[in-house]
Amino acid sequence: MSRSLALVAGAALAAAVVHASGSEAPALKSLKPAGLRLGVALSQKQSDGEDKAALGLALRHFDQVSPENLLKWERVHPEPERYEFGPADRYVELGRSRGLFVVGHVLVWHQQTPAWVFAGEGGQPIDRATALARLKSHIDAVVGRYRGRIGGWDVVNEALEEDGTLRKTPWRTAIGDDYIARAFALAHAADPTAELYYNDYNLWKPAKRAGALRIVAQLKAQGLRVDGIGEQAHWGIDDPPLAAIDETLAAIRASGTRALITELDMDVLPRDPDMWGADLAKKQKIKAATNVYPQGLPDDVQQRLARRYADVFALFLKHDVGRVTFWGVTDADTWLDDFPIPGRVNHPLLWDRDGREKPAFAAVAEALRQGARR
Repeated sequence: MSRSLALVAGAALAAAVVHASGSEAPALKSLKPAGLRLGVALSQKQSDGEDKAALGLALRHFDQVSPENLLKWERVHPEPERYEFGPADRYVELGRSRGLFVVGHVLVWHQQTPAWVFAGEGGQPIDRATALARLKSHIDAVVGRYRGRIGGWDVVNEALEEDGTLRKTPWRTAIGDDYIARAFALAHAADPTAELYYNDYNLWKPAKRAGALRIVAQLKAQGLRVDGIGEQAHWGIDDPPLAAIDETLAAIRASGTRALITELDMDVLPRDPDMWGADLAKKQKIKAATNVYPQGLPDDVQQRLARRYADVFALFLKHDVGRVTFWGVTDADTWLDDFPIPGRVNHPLLWDRDGREKPAFAAVAEALRQGARR
C-alpha cells in the first residue's frame, strides 16, 4: 500500500463523528439529491494526511474536493523551469482513490502568481507573445499532467471589477481582453474531458453578475467550453440578502450555464468599513472591537448561523446548483481568522475548532433531506 493510501486508511478510522446523543452523524453526501456535488476545500496538511481528524470528516461527508492553495501558480510553478508537483500529485491520488470528483484551482489569477511570470526582458513589461507562451506552457504542463484525473478546473478567477468591467490585471495588460478566451481554449486543448469554470465573488451584485454572464456568453459564442459559473460565496451571517442570492442563481440558470457555489463560508464577525485600508494602529482597534467571539459562538448566534445555512441551501436546491463546496473543513481551518486582520477568531463552518458538529451541520443535513424528497 502506498504512503498516500495508508494515510487515507488511517483517516477513515478518524472519521467516526458522534452526536451528543451517541449516534453516528449522517454523512451529508448520503442525504443530498442526485445531481448535486457536495464538496470541501482541503489544505495541504489534510491532503497529505497529516490532519487526520479533518481529513476523516472530509472523506465521510463529501464527494468532491478542491485544493486550497497547492495548485495555485506560486505553489506548483514557483520558478520558470521548476514545477513542484508532489503535493498536487498526493491530492489528486487521494481524491481518485476515494472516488471523489477532483477540482483543480486555479489556472489564471492575478494573485498568488510569481513576479517572474509577468517580467519582461531587461526590466521591461512583458510582451503579448511571451505572456501567451508562458500561459500555454503552464496550462499544458499542469492540466496535461492530470488529464483524465482532475474532473474540473477553475480556469480564470476574479477577472471582474465590482461594476462588471474587466479588472486591469497583469494578464489583461500583457495579453489583452482575449486572455480569458485564450486560457479556456488552452485548458480545453490540454484536457478535452475536463469541465471548465469561470470563478468570482460578489456575483450577487447585479453589475458584477452581468459581467460574468457576458464573459461566459462571449466564450460560448466563440465555441469554447464553459461548464459553470462559480460564485465563491464568502458571505456573512446576514449579508448578502437572500433575495439577491435567489436572483443571481436564477439568472445564471436562465443563461444555460450551471451555477456553482465554490468557496462557501459564513463570516459571523462584525465588519468595519476601514478594515481593509486602515493603518496598523487602527487595525488593532478594529480587531479589538470586532473579535467578539474569541471563546466560541453563543447559542443564539449558533442558531442564527444554522438558519442562514438552511436558507441558502434551500435556494441552492431550488435553482439546481451543480456543486456546493465549503471553503475549509472545520473552524480551525478557516482563512477568515486572518482576513482582513490577522488574529480574529471566526466560526464560519459546520464543525467547530474541535471537530464537533455545530447546529449549522444539522440545518444543512435537514435541507439536503428536504431537497432529496422533492
